[in-house]
Amino acid sequence: MLGMQSWVELIKSILKVALVAGMAFYLVNASRADLFQLSMEVYPQNIFHALDILLNFILLISTTLLIVVAIDIPFQIWQHANQLKMTKQEVKDEYKDTEGKPEVKGRIRMLQREAAQRRMMAEVPQADVIVTNPEHFSVALRYKQGQDKAPIVVAKGVDHMALKIREVAREHNIYVIPSPPLARSLYHTTELEQEIPDGLFAAVAQILAYVYQLKQYRKKGGQRPKLQNEQITIPKDMRY
Repeated sequence: MLGMQSWVELIKSILKVALVAGMAFYLVNASRADLFQLSMEVYPQNIFHALDILLNFILLISTTLLIVVAIDIPFQIWQHANQLKMTKQEVKDEYKDTEGKPEVKGRIRMLQREAAQRRMMAEVPQADVIVTNPEHFSVALRYKQGQDKAPIVVAKGVDHMALKIREVAREHNIYVIPSPPLARSLYHTTELEQEIPDGLFAAVAQILAYVYQLKQYRKKGGQRPKLQNEQITIPKDMRY
């Protein structure tokens, strides 16, 4: 069956043909006397007369076609605008239908999670130290004097992600310091790109001081410094 669009186009075509045919019939009928007179005229008068009739015929048919086009163009514009509205609505509906599917939502969440992890891993080289559990947790801390008011967590992860953070840190010669209680506390109390809580300032300061001592040891030698983990205290409400 023909759809509404097809019926509209069919009716438009019939009206166009009928209008042009009607005008042609009118011209032939109106020019009967001139056409009859052509047979009685002599050359070249009959040629000029025939060209004049033909020119009038072409002019009137062209005018008729222009009228048809002038009527059709606004309709086409209106029709196209309606189709665009329908297309936009169809896209919105399809997007809603697709987005609502559990597998699509799951895929979107996975891609967002992967993008966030890539951004996080790109920040690891900016860290000054990685505090580890040492196997299950890794937390990357950055503290730039004059830039950061307090140490900031730039990356953190558990298990496989913790391992990746340590690998990137070693590739960039960043110190990896085992301090299980502090690593767990930092992981659970601080979000990415946030300053560490006040309660962990003293513990983190000990880690940073130890990193500074290691750097001096590398430069000047001497006795290797040792970290006294038992002296790193974590507030009771921040222990995990």
